[in-house]
Amino acid sequence: MDLDTNNHSVFKLNYHLIMVIKYRRKVIDDAISNRLQEIFESIAPNYHISVKEWNHDIDHVHVLFTAKPNTELSKFINAYKSASSRRIKTEYSSIRKKLWKEHFWSQSYCLLTVGGAPLEVLKRYIENQGEK
Repeated sequence: MDLDTNNHSVFKLNYHLIMVIKYRRKVIDDAISNRLQEIFESIAPNYHISVKEWNHDIDHVHVLFTAKPNTELSKFINAYKSASSRRIKTEYSSIRKKLWKEHFWSQSYCLLTVGGAPLEVLKRYIENQGEK
């Protein structure tokens, strides 16, 4: 496994982010998804985030990304949602008719950590520390 480093630590932080359109409006097609990904990737370096995978359905997006320990994930997600909402509504003005009161993203999101080893394996590893 390749690990990331900075001055004082070694880490591997992978996240799975799911963001949903307000009231699950069905507005995401391939062109909009590609533009949303471009916006994500343009903001991500400012927060030390790197996109590993992106995909979408008609009412939500999935993003697999890596981050650093000092990344403020909630600030990044809010900055992204704000910027992408504004840009998408400007660039795809017809989308406004499909939205509810101009809201693009739902206020909530799902953010999951993802890793290589299952939780049970890690629990056993920690439980067995100090035993010979």
